[in-house]
Amino acid sequence: MPIARESNFDGLIGPTHNYAGLSPGNVASVTNAGGTSKPKAAALQGLAKMKTLMDLGLTQGVLPPQHRPDLSALRRIGFTGTDEAILRDAHGSDPTLLPAVWSASSMWAANAATVSPSADTNDGKLHITPANLISNYHRSLEHPTTTRMLRMIFSDEDRFVVHDPLPDQMRFADEGAANHIRFACAHGDPGVEMFVYGFDREDPAGGARKYPSRQTRSACQAIARMHRLDPIKTVYTRQHPDAIDAGVFHNDVIATGNESVFMYHEQAFATSRSMITDIAGPLGRELNIIEACNSDFSLNDAVTSYLFNSQIITLADGSMALIAPLEAQENPRVNRFVERMIGDASNPINTVRFLDVRESMRNGGGPACLRLRIVLTDQELDAVHQGVLMSDKLLAKLMRWVEKHYPDELSGDDLLDSSLARALTDALDELTLILDLPGLYPFQR
Repeated sequence: MPIARESNFDGLIGPTHNYAGLSPGNVASVTNAGGTSKPKAAALQGLAKMKTLMDLGLTQGVLPPQHRPDLSALRRIGFTGTDEAILRDAHGSDPTLLPAVWSASSMWAANAATVSPSADTNDGKLHITPANLISNYHRSLEHPTTTRMLRMIFSDEDRFVVHDPLPDQMRFADEGAANHIRFACAHGDPGVEMFVYGFDREDPAGGARKYPSRQTRSACQAIARMHRLDPIKTVYTRQHPDAIDAGVFHNDVIATGNESVFMYHEQAFATSRSMITDIAGPLGRELNIIEACNSDFSLNDAVTSYLFNSQIITLADGSMALIAPLEAQENPRVNRFVERMIGDASNPINTVRFLDVRESMRNGGGPACLRLRIVLTDQELDAVHQGVLMSDKLLAKLMRWVEKHYPDELSGDDLLDSSLARALTDALDELTLILDLPGLYPFQR
């Protein structure tokens, strides 16, 4: 079996990072709606996170932000004239439209796609399906550029298959890797892939009541078919409706895993015990379960701290580290749980790094939201577009680019500024030169 390693492709936080509260069910996003954001600080925090993963020995990639504002989206719904007129008229017609077309939500690369490594697929290729993200208008604008970007980065058709997104229909609502966990004895071994959904059209009454369920069982099943997964090693499980209604809009807010480690809150899933058996059986070994109970901390603590949106990574010596947001350390109940976990010799997680990604957290995304995890063999990594693989040299270039082009602050009034829109378009044109991705954006073609 070829040696394979985890690679993380983080979304570069875009220059239009703003707090618009566009995502019902995302408690942090809604709570901070209308606030003044700090795009430059956000991007630098994200780059510092990438540097931390590099320094720990992991392969780190970067995914460029989308072109925003997306004025073509406004033209598609009837707004005409100059850029200034389109922005003004859209704001006058519906104030929620401007934040949507300025949104920097592609920064959360965990929603970009679902990935199945070549060890799991019956054709021996790595499969990627970009998410359609149709549950929210501002995110549904992303998948055309995301698909093009992934096809540019993973262009070797002998090794990679980048599928079209699923149909833009609620039956196939898909939110990407945020609702997908892969288990394996080691990254390069054949694994068991778990798909988590909130809505099942065969049991519509079993879903959440307060907030919408964003991932459907039909979407999960379609992706498994497209990725040519072994049905015996494919598990479907449902989010607990109480968790969704508490603000667990994606499964990665309440559960995570790495190799044979599975960490989750007891209220994460509708049927935890049978699900664990379904995973461990075809995996051929017991899972290393780390379960947080309500007596440890509540669902609300899980949502506000984003502990489960941490990354669990395997280090060179075979031990594991937890990459967690500072908010998890600042919550005393959650921090006590983390201290007990890393002090427990029965699981391989023996260290934790708390990172400052506050700007992302205030908009509803932690460390794991910012990355798309992709398991690659050495040969597959060599076939990836090298311009997006992080190095100290590329990191320095990106930091200079951010310092040069990003606004320090962004408020709602700034979304009417057509001169800012043009300046940010020029900045993205420059970014494609840095990453060697010519023609990525529609304005370049």
